[in-house]
Amino acid sequence: MSHRRIPKRKAILAGAGAVGIAAAAVLLPNANASQSGSEDERTAPRKMSAASAADLLQQLGKQLGESYGGAYYDASKQQLIVNIVGDDNDVEVEIKRAGAVARTVQNSFSALKTATRTLSSEAAVPGTAWAIDPRNNRILVTADRTVTGERWNTVESAVESLGDGVARIQKSKGEFKPLLEGGDAIFSNGGSRCSLGFNVTTQDGQPGFLTAGHCTAASEQWSEQAGGQPVATAQESVFPGEGDFALVTYDDPNTEAPSAVDLGDGRVLEIGQAAEAAVGQEVFRMGSTTGLNGGQVTGLNATVNYAEGTVTGLIQTNVCAERGDSGGALFTRDGNAIGLTSGGSGDCTSGGETFFQPVTTALEAVGAQIG
Repeated sequence: MSHRRIPKRKAILAGAGAVGIAAAAVLLPNANASQSGSEDERTAPRKMSAASAADLLQQLGKQLGESYGGAYYDASKQQLIVNIVGDDNDVEVEIKRAGAVARTVQNSFSALKTATRTLSSEAAVPGTAWAIDPRNNRILVTADRTVTGERWNTVESAVESLGDGVARIQKSKGEFKPLLEGGDAIFSNGGSRCSLGFNVTTQDGQPGFLTAGHCTAASEQWSEQAGGQPVATAQESVFPGEGDFALVTYDDPNTEAPSAVDLGDGRVLEIGQAAEAAVGQEVFRMGSTTGLNGGQVTGLNATVNYAEGTVTGLIQTNVCAERGDSGGALFTRDGNAIGLTSGGSGDCTSGGETFFQPVTTALEAVGAQIG
């Protein structure tokens, strides 16, 4: 089995991403509106979907430069909120004309990214995680219940060294760990259980699926039942490191692998494409242990320091998950594939933080496509 390093991910602004909606289609209504109407009408915040907001932000971010301070989607108002640093009126006008809401903040996005690199060098303690929180314009650092004594002091000192208003540290009641034990359940020949994420087609036309890399690190062969005959074999796997994902191909090349997620109770959601996550976006997770659960994306490009090693580039959410849900699908109600369950803390009774591998990155790395 190959353990190829994934290519460096293209820089994606917080809350932005390629979601398959043409930028022209998003911006055209504003361009037309600018030809008539009052200035207030032309700069009024526009209601939009999370996918449209992500696409619009990707276009705006190229024009904001060092003024950009992150962004997020306000689901209650269906608005894109863009943080800006300083008092550049031209930047604010550009944001408003695009239909977004401009908000003045303290920290630029580039400064927060630099701060995360400092944490990586000074606070990479097992049981910690961090991600940029654009809603509060700072880095949210979380330490699980195993981080105590000198390890807690190390993390706390690193956070304080970043300066006032740059990062905040919080304690988690649970323990960060890969949720190995998924979504349909899949079973390794060693007895482990995980969840199938999304069916895919490989570069050479073979049917396969994506799951978590820490699952296939335990076994290469997988079956549909505990102790059953293997039906699929892992081909590529990444964990720990720059992601947590694996490509598994079906041993029978004629296997039917529909592009859909089993929601339970006979319900099936068709999956049309892969998409980037946006902070504030509503998402759902399916896993073989806890079934269907929902929540919001709370951070992007998260770093998690598991006991097994550090994993970067993850999506952070408040969607609950438990052991056995690893590898399961994270998606939107309109059928966009977003992520693969990696790990987290807590459970579906007390809640907690959960991390997901972005599907877009996994697909690019293994050269596969949804469906």
